[in-house]
Amino acid sequence: MNTKQLRQKILDLAIRGKLVPQDPNDEPASVLLERVRVEKEWLIKEGKIKRDKNDYGVDESDYWQLPEGWAWARLGKISALITDGEHLTPKRCKEYCGYYLLSARNVLDSEISLDNVDYVDAEEYARISKRCNPQRNDILISCSGSVGRVAVVNDDNHYVMVRSAAMAKPVIIVSHYIMFALQSSFLQEQISSNKKQVAQANLFQAEIRGLILPLPPLTEQHRIVAAVESALTVIDEIERNKTDLQTAVTTAKSKILSLAIRGKLVSQDPNDEPIANVLGRNKVINEEKPFDVPAGWEWYKLGDVCDYGACDKISEEQINENAWVLDLEDIEKDSANIIQMLTKNERPFKGTRNVFKKGQVLYSKLRPYLNKVVIAPQDGYCSLEILPLSLYNDTQPRYVQAYLMSDYFLLYANMCSHGVRMPRLGTTNGKNAPVPIPPIAEQKRIVAAVNAMFNRLNSIAESLVSESDLKS
Repeated sequence: MNTKQLRQKILDLAIRGKLVPQDPNDEPASVLLERVRVEKEWLIKEGKIKRDKNDYGVDESDYWQLPEGWAWARLGKISALITDGEHLTPKRCKEYCGYYLLSARNVLDSEISLDNVDYVDAEEYARISKRCNPQRNDILISCSGSVGRVAVVNDDNHYVMVRSAAMAKPVIIVSHYIMFALQSSFLQEQISSNKKQVAQANLFQAEIRGLILPLPPLTEQHRIVAAVESALTVIDEIERNKTDLQTAVTTAKSKILSLAIRGKLVSQDPNDEPIANVLGRNKVINEEKPFDVPAGWEWYKLGDVCDYGACDKISEEQINENAWVLDLEDIEKDSANIIQMLTKNERPFKGTRNVFKKGQVLYSKLRPYLNKVVIAPQDGYCSLEILPLSLYNDTQPRYVQAYLMSDYFLLYANMCSHGVRMPRLGTTNGKNAPVPIPPIAEQKRIVAAVNAMFNRLNSIAESLVSESDLKS
């Protein structure tokens, strides 16, 4: 079950009045809107807010028929204030001094994250808070870069914000209902269509004020929030179960690969032709052998069993428009799966590509900890960070893939990688990586056993996830 789609379906049902039953005794939303108007007039009279000249009318014929007692309303009509954060660059403090400076990155869906937050001192806080001072039950919206994440302030921390986040102060309306409404497909589509794209996407105050949402009676808003929170709690539990299950499956697969390259996954056959007869005597000195291997196996350097780093290259202009072009983003980490296969026409690029052939091992030397290793299902071209490996003398590609994805090789590659932001395994270190090679016949048995065990683990994972979804 796709929990993301399920989450969205619940929100969509909620704003259409289909998640909880209506109560004819509830005060209609039309009366609620009049109470909001009166409250805003009092705030204006007291000098707490300024009068907004926009009447925020809605043409109801443009939308679906609402349940009895509901009404359409724009966010600006039910809010005392809608504003964004400070436009000038605030003076930040290096350490926490009692005041948080929020930006779009701190506004996650349904929560405010302080994991990577900035700080300001009392003087800056006093200056910025005159424009935007989020308090408990205010609604925050990410409005620059990654637009449309929504959270409610649930604490009494001292916050101010920069321009990339906006704030709405609802009047009487249940804040968490507005948050869930803004997260629904209906409102997210409005946000997407209203954002302006220059160097990056931006959602401005006028567009936020104009957002249209279906408004239930106040008591029904409370019932909807309770029902949504209950349903999302179940979905969160499903996602945690999936994460725990995926962790267990990944751990089991790592153990299988570790046993495979140590000669402990399948039994040895004394009738197998020793690998030394095929590839020659070993070229790794005793001090470089990380562990003992069974009889008939030998230690080699990776560059002695494949053409590491010696693939052909081609310019983009020479590649056919319909040819398959593989990039790092197309390979799923830890799984040996190709996520998508795009043609050159679908992926414009100017530069040079590596050429690969069907059946070759494709290894990503960039950020090796991501563990991106696949077998090419057909001919194609790839980025220079992906190395196509041609193997010598019947060495099995899927055995070498198992080795490259094993904890042993990952440890070696990560230790030898250079670079901080984008670490990569250099060609010399790649060629010198010690690799245990079994007889060809045993390689084939190992590959068959690994495939069978991985398929069984995947089936178990899919079965357990399905059962978990059904029970929930």
